[in-house]
Amino acid sequence: MNLQQLAVFREIMNTGSMSAAARNLNRTQPAISAALKSLEASLGMDLFYREGRRLVPVPEAYYFLSEAAGILDRLSATLSNMEGLRNRTSGALRIVAMPGPSAYLLPDFVSRFTRDKPDIRITLATRSSPQVLNLIAAQNFDVGFGDLSLKGSIAEDLGNELFETITLTHDCVCALPASHPLAAQDVVTAKDLDGQPMGALQPGHNTVSDTQAAFDQCRATLNVCVDAQYFMPLLHFVEARQVCAIIDPLSAQTYCLQHPNERTIRFVRFEPSVRFEYSLITPRRRPQSLLAKDFAGQWLNYVNDILAATDTICSG
Repeated sequence: MNLQQLAVFREIMNTGSMSAAARNLNRTQPAISAALKSLEASLGMDLFYREGRRLVPVPEAYYFLSEAAGILDRLSATLSNMEGLRNRTSGALRIVAMPGPSAYLLPDFVSRFTRDKPDIRITLATRSSPQVLNLIAAQNFDVGFGDLSLKGSIAEDLGNELFETITLTHDCVCALPASHPLAAQDVVTAKDLDGQPMGALQPGHNTVSDTQAAFDQCRATLNVCVDAQYFMPLLHFVEARQVCAIIDPLSAQTYCLQHPNERTIRFVRFEPSVRFEYSLITPRRRPQSLLAKDFAGQWLNYVNDILAATDTICSG
């Protein structure tokens, strides 16, 4: 018994004749007759008896029809689902990212990525960068995005046996209240910010030590008045004209996209440069689906475009 025989049987049951079944299946009548005989031989019983030119199903044929139709319908559904997976229009995608991009950029991108793919199920989780890495290393998510630059982090402990990374690096920018005297400059240096109230990430992050090194290089005092776990909360203090801050470019772009018309913050190029690293993280021990690969590639291109546009917001 094979699927072709089941399709022939169902068509004969639906049309009531071999000639009609042959037309509908685009096959010859002898081929249809041979397929039916072969099916009956494999079952060890006749499925029809003849009344003149009519084929009359035996009672057992009706039971067999329901089974055959179920098999053929499940096969059709499976083929349709596999086509969706192949074309990246269906499937499941589990994404975990650090809070900064998760606030706006990533949901906006995911929404546009899935706009014409209604059969994709999305899980979007927000975790700290070490937690992002843990979840990817445990093979629980398809794509992760975080900052793995912390010295002595879990990334160094795990090595690269459980995950793969692609790292993008760009200069941080200086966020200033739009009314600040330095906001009119094209470049702000650590010397310009000597003793100014500053916002920064909490101690221990590479950006903090790198910013401190930039101030030390200029023999300037880094006066941190507000520290936060993530960059985005610092922008509230910048808007309130309480601090300036050296922040990552994606956070700066997030603010600009959320405030397209009126901005109370100006972003200016900062020197000496403070670099920030973003890492796309994928599980090593679980092959990526076509959908996950497509998403990861498009997200990387999107982030690269955002980073390339940083010079624009610093000159606007």
